[in-house]
Amino acid sequence: MLKMIGIQPKAFSLMAIVLLVPAMLVWGQNNKQDIPDAPSATQPPQEFPADAPPAPKEQPNNTPEPAEPKESKPVQPPLPFPGDAPAANDTPQTAPGVKTMPAASAKNDGSNTREDIYKISTTTNFVQIPVTVKDQDGRLVNGLVPKDFQVLENGERQKMAFFTSDPFPLSAAVVIDLGMPDSLVQKINRTFSSLQGAFSQFDEVSLYTYSSTVTRLTGFGVAGQEVTDTLNELKTKRGRNDGVPVTSGPFGPQGPVINGTPVTSPVPVLITPPKESHVINDAILAAALDLSKRDRSRRKIIFVISDGRELGSTAGYSDVLKVLLTNNVVVYGLGVGGAAAPVYGKLQRIHVPRLGTGDILPKYSSATGGELFTEISKDSMDAVYARAMRDARNQYTIGYYASKGAGGFREIEVLVAKPDCKDYAPPCVRTTAKAGYYPAPPVR
Repeated sequence: MLKMIGIQPKAFSLMAIVLLVPAMLVWGQNNKQDIPDAPSATQPPQEFPADAPPAPKEQPNNTPEPAEPKESKPVQPPLPFPGDAPAANDTPQTAPGVKTMPAASAKNDGSNTREDIYKISTTTNFVQIPVTVKDQDGRLVNGLVPKDFQVLENGERQKMAFFTSDPFPLSAAVVIDLGMPDSLVQKINRTFSSLQGAFSQFDEVSLYTYSSTVTRLTGFGVAGQEVTDTLNELKTKRGRNDGVPVTSGPFGPQGPVINGTPVTSPVPVLITPPKESHVINDAILAAALDLSKRDRSRRKIIFVISDGRELGSTAGYSDVLKVLLTNNVVVYGLGVGGAAAPVYGKLQRIHVPRLGTGDILPKYSSATGGELFTEISKDSMDAVYARAMRDARNQYTIGYYASKGAGGFREIEVLVAKPDCKDYAPPCVRTTAKAGYYPAPPVR
């Protein structure tokens, strides 16, 4: 009996466990939440219940939801460009530990703008003068210092504010006259290789031709392959007929004639020679206007290869000279043909009707501080190119601030401690500088 009483509690406990376990499983199944299982590699993700609440709408970027702080470093916004005004919807960013100015005391009058920060004030009355100093043998005189020079403007001595003897890179406009006789044009064509070799790798060159019109062949660039190709093409160009124009006779353009009447037409045909034009003024003006746009740190020169004749230009000499002097452009020239004759200076001053004026080129070179080289042979022409570019590149450069006054022409005279003299006896030297300048208008 005792044994049976001891077994009954154990059997009762076992029966209770057997009955409670199914009941707990049923209760847990009824109270299970409707949450889908996590996706796995073997079981596809379950769909959300049909009665699930709708997902919240995505919030705009400008109102981010609060998130728990992370270990990663915050991304700093890019710094604003100097002078940029903040946008209207931007929130001011502050660095840690930096106190901001109260809103009422912040100055925002529009003065801190990009235009104000990068506004550059320039002085327009600075005068720059390139000066060439040579000895009695035509060699450049080196080693001069500022105290050796005196600058006079309209007869009054000026205080020197700038001086250098350093060489300058060149911006050179080469102007070739194709209206000359063909024999001269072909002689010039054979010197093109020496012309190109006169420029350094730091120089920039532009090519122009003219006869009755002006043509710019190349823009400014290094004297490289483009210049070579252009000069090679120029070798195929022909000049005008060396002799008198033929308007009649068996070799005339009208063909064979019988008693003055063309065979092909019963009516006599009157043929007049074409009107020649040598627009050297227009050519120099076009080159000067292009040079006025080049960098001011370069020496601006125009190198003209011509016989110096002027006929039919739209621009006048005085107008072109004003452009040259205003933009610090120096004219050098190589006189060929009649311009290379020993008595060129006297003969070219004689104005012959319908033949134009021949003293324009030396006037340009003298007024701008350049030089006119008159050479006849090919070998001497080859040497002129190197000598002209050397002189232009190695000039002394003097600068001063001119007094304010009228905007008319102002005459300049540059004196050297070693005085000039006609016989060039030692220690005399010869100075070459522009005759004056026109003050540029104020920069606004």
